[in-house]
Amino acid sequence: MYIIVDDRESVTNSYVGGLVREGVSSIGFSSGEFWDWLQSASEPDLAAVDAFLLGDCDARGSLPRAMRKRSSAPIIAMSGQKMLKNTLELFESGVDDVVHVPIHLREILARTAAIARRRVGELPRPCETRIQVFFNGRDPEIAGHALTLPRRELRILEYMVSNHGKWITKTQIFNAVYGIFESTFDESVIESHVSKLRKKLRDRLGFDAIVARRYVGYRLNIPAGETIDVPMQELDEVGILLNRAHSAPAAYPAGN
Repeated sequence: MYIIVDDRESVTNSYVGGLVREGVSSIGFSSGEFWDWLQSASEPDLAAVDAFLLGDCDARGSLPRAMRKRSSAPIIAMSGQKMLKNTLELFESGVDDVVHVPIHLREILARTAAIARRRVGELPRPCETRIQVFFNGRDPEIAGHALTLPRRELRILEYMVSNHGKWITKTQIFNAVYGIFESTFDESVIESHVSKLRKKLRDRLGFDAIVARRYVGYRLNIPAGETIDVPMQELDEVGILLNRAHSAPAAYPAGN
């Protein structure tokens, strides 16, 4: 989930709408609303945030450090001023990156993925691969053949791959796929999505790759001989984790 902080409602609405069309859950806050939310947000809610986009708002210089105290998610400042002094001040405030608007959403997603990748380091690439998950909207491949998945099933698989071998709860998956502010759907919808994904993987692999345990959750379990490979593409090809981008987004205005 992306959180956009900007005191201009038209700007937050523009970015939220664009991200939603790309299949990425997001929400916009004014600086005052965001500050209230940040102070009261639970740890699971904060863990569901993929990135913060910081636009034109009050206290922009102090917000990044407050964000970092509660979350390790990338903080990207969106600036309408291409001035070195302004850019340096934003970096000094604690943001991870500065972009100048107008900017394509794909670039924002790619920069977020690059920041996250640098923090965890490059993942090793195994010699033998049965499953490939690309994290950029491309269908995964099993034994070299594409496995076409609906958008939400793909995002669940991507989330499970990023947490390979770990038990993850239904709530965690729901927050990653639908966002923490979604009220239209119930968490039980995840059971249906996982069941369908589990069957498709079993049909192609010949074994259950997803282990389910009541009251615990789900775990992606690929034996050593069936190693998961997570290829890292060049910057302009990388999508944010759990993002499924199919169409090239339009440039979003600075809003002034």
